[in-house]
Amino acid sequence: MENLLAFAHQVFESQPFSRFIGAKLTEAGADHAELSLPVASHHKQQHGFVHGGAVSYLADNAITFAGGLALGGNALTSEFKINYLKPAKGQQLVARAKARSAGKRQAVCQCEIYALDEGEETLCALAQGTVVSAA
Repeated sequence: MENLLAFAHQVFESQPFSRFIGAKLTEAGADHAELSLPVASHHKQQHGFVHGGAVSYLADNAITFAGGLALGGNALTSEFKINYLKPAKGQQLVARAKARSAGKRQAVCQCEIYALDEGEETLCALAQGTVVSAA
């Protein structure tokens, strides 16, 4: 399990955009991943909520990590969709993704994105996507 987590962190740290936006890989397992994003002012849109693009990034990357880990290595998002449920507001966002079905070359994953505000979690988006093996 430690090797899997080390592999996941190595892949995450090699993503320039993830470092740029300030995201963190907080958990990874054989079929799941959790990413977090400490919210900063540059993540927000004009109403003070986290921009949908930042929420979408977390969903996409968490889905790809969950699917890639379930497939055993390098993976790419083939497609994904997101439903925004409530405005994302608070100090941090957390995306929790899980592979729901994995074959030899593709995995279907689901992700829940929560906004943490004063210690309270609010489900702000749901996403689902297909991840394919890059090998």
